[in-house]
Amino acid sequence: MQYWALTDPGVARSQNQDTYQVITLDKNTLLCVVCDGMGGAKSGNVASTLAADVFTQEVKRSWTPNMDPERLEQILCGAVKLANFTVYDQAQQLEEFSGMGTTLVALLLQGKKATILNVGDSRAYMIDKHGISQITTDHSVVQMMIARGELTPEKAKHYPGKNLITRAIGTESQVLCDIFHRKVEKGDSFLLCTDGLSNLMDEQEILFEVVHGQDKEHCCEHLLEIAKKRGAPDNVTSVLVCL
Repeated sequence: MQYWALTDPGVARSQNQDTYQVITLDKNTLLCVVCDGMGGAKSGNVASTLAADVFTQEVKRSWTPNMDPERLEQILCGAVKLANFTVYDQAQQLEEFSGMGTTLVALLLQGKKATILNVGDSRAYMIDKHGISQITTDHSVVQMMIARGELTPEKAKHYPGKNLITRAIGTESQVLCDIFHRKVEKGDSFLLCTDGLSNLMDEQEILFEVVHGQDKEHCCEHLLEIAKKRGAPDNVTSVLVCL
């Protein structure tokens, strides 16, 4: 497997509060995480970096090869809980960090199995022979309105409160994450990204760039270029993994 990653402040913001990490747990296992921090200029980047660091290190500490799916879920959920506690505790201890939080989306890829989890509205997409699919479900106000039939997905793109999320790492003492499992084959790809990208590109555009773009090595750069041409009002981060 191969991976490429990129994070950028975007056009409108001087500070980048997104972060990502990619680590190998063993020769057949890759762990990727993307976080989008919030809470003001002094704390958003602290929340995202802290969450990514704690999450990846806790998974690495607990990792053993050939775990069954139930044990794997326990480890991943435990890492999310520890990341949440760490960010929340820092927010309570220091006034300058009060209210900080972050999204988190992660991919653990082992052989022909992929496990994905998320908190917030950073997304994971899977690209395979059938096309592209959004694996994660946004924890956001607009997604709740879509689920209730109050908004169409098309109208949600331009809804004034589309950036309001209903779950985040570090804003409450406890948090729940969603976990998804997928079987993978050679040729499949995964894209993790923050809403700085997904708000500006629809699924079919992402699919075209990943499958028919110039080359995989520069795909994240090209996605960033498109986002910047469209104004990139937020930080833009993407991690592309190809089998």
